[in-house]
Amino acid sequence: MKTVIIIDDEPLARAIVKEYLKDHEDFEVIAECNDGFEGIKKISELKPDLIFLDVQMPKINGFEMLELIPDAPSVIFTTAFDEYALKAFEASAVDYLLKPFPKDRFDTALSKWKKAEKSSTASSLNEIDNKQPDEHLRIVIKDGSEIKIIPTADIHYFEAYDDYVKVYTKDKYHLKKKTMNYFEKALNPNQFVRIHRSYIININELTKIESFEKNSYVAILKSGKRVPISRTAYGPLKESLGI
Repeated sequence: MKTVIIIDDEPLARAIVKEYLKDHEDFEVIAECNDGFEGIKKISELKPDLIFLDVQMPKINGFEMLELIPDAPSVIFTTAFDEYALKAFEASAVDYLLKPFPKDRFDTALSKWKKAEKSSTASSLNEIDNKQPDEHLRIVIKDGSEIKIIPTADIHYFEAYDDYVKVYTKDKYHLKKKTMNYFEKALNPNQFVRIHRSYIININELTKIESFEKNSYVAILKSGKRVPISRTAYGPLKESLGI
């Protein structure tokens, strides 16, 4: 028996998936979740074989939820928005069902998962490297057992840290398992500028630029933090500041 969790904020959408699964006796629905936070909890507790996941949900979206789950199960996305289809497939989703989907399309998605599972290629999503919805406005962080949503306006700067990135706010930093290149592409370029291979700053936090040794410069933030500016980034930084 294969276990399934359905994660969708619409009760009717969850009911349709359950109804379609009645013809598949080898699948058992072990939980239903109304949002991503509940989904994370149930997946961690129950370890399902497969999840049906909506993209647009309250609190955090489906992509953000998956990013916070180590060794995530296989995923079939169910959503009313076709603009996320490419992101879903690039994230190795089994399939992408566009609401309202008919039963034969649902059955096809399950068949795809069964074939992948038999060949030991069922998808796992440890990290999604695609730009996610609303990432230019907020970043979702897992801090121990807590999940925090940080508005990008509250972020002072980013710093590369091995396989992670340190996300600095007023009082502390949070670790995010992403790359600097990812954030450089995902963030609003009018607000965040990469000034060094290891640093991206919020230009709203910049107070001045100081000369440091010959042809070297340092960005001074409101917090007093001194961030090095690479020679190649100095020109683009001045352009973004209109100087």
